[in-house]
Amino acid sequence: MNKKLKVAIIGSGNIGTDLMIKVLRNAKALEMAVMVGIDANSDGLARAQRMGVATTHDGVAGLIAMPQFAEIDFVFDATSATAHVHNDALLRAAKPGVRVIDLTPAAIGPYCVPVVNLEQNLDQLNVNMVTCGGQATIPMVAAVSRVAKVHYAEIVASIASKSAGPGTRANIDEFTETTSKAIEVIGGATKGKAIIVMNPAEPPLMMRDTVFVLSEAADQALVESSIIEMAAAVQAYVPGYRLKQQVQFDVISEGAPLHIPGQGTFSGLKTSIFLEVEGAAHYLPAYAGNLDIMTSAALATAERMAQSILSA
Repeated sequence: MNKKLKVAIIGSGNIGTDLMIKVLRNAKALEMAVMVGIDANSDGLARAQRMGVATTHDGVAGLIAMPQFAEIDFVFDATSATAHVHNDALLRAAKPGVRVIDLTPAAIGPYCVPVVNLEQNLDQLNVNMVTCGGQATIPMVAAVSRVAKVHYAEIVASIASKSAGPGTRANIDEFTETTSKAIEVIGGATKGKAIIVMNPAEPPLMMRDTVFVLSEAADQALVESSIIEMAAAVQAYVPGYRLKQQVQFDVISEGAPLHIPGQGTFSGLKTSIFLEVEGAAHYLPAYAGNLDIMTSAALATAERMAQSILSA
């Protein structure tokens, strides 16, 4: 494939800079064109300039004013949920057909987790990459859901405090709301719940995710096989994604049902899944798997969309 589609990244912080490096190093159907920031002295913009990428520190308005904007096919937004609403409106007014990959919890477009529902969203003009916790855990909920009906799924994402920048900290409420909703919409759970923990331990700990799924009674071997298969699919674009230990099962009988506050009592099969996500350390430390899984999922999404466009 010789032709590539050009991309711009909004947000010159940790996530945007890591994503830029991934596009430059790994993209097959995408070409890095513009890095957009609002701080002229940011490391991300300075690094982009050293790597030969055009930059602007005037935000989305600055991007739209650049001559390169006419050739931009994809825009990644790595800012914040509030900023994304503004950014998408400006982009849509200036270039209605531009594809926007949203790495914030704004969720203007449909939720997208590549291994679960990317193929159904290839024609969308704005897709939302949910959250780091969502990208890590929703595939596991979906893996159980394709074997048995899932009544309830709860995820706990534990990340190193040092890997949580201003954008992450400003979006804690959006994180829990967006992830909980996506567990239901994409994961297939009747009810979803999400919790995030920022661990200040030193040295910083790698991202860990715990997934509890309560489903109808099902063959445990089939459930485990589905989970292992799904984990391998995620590893195809996030090499540091792995099951931390063997999947655990508990049979909840009708005679001794499990009570979940606010949700009632349940019986069936409880599946416990323990994950670890190690970052690729392209720009961020290896412990920042929470950021790496977002940039990796966003790149995988745009790459697949670009391949679909170029092969049409």
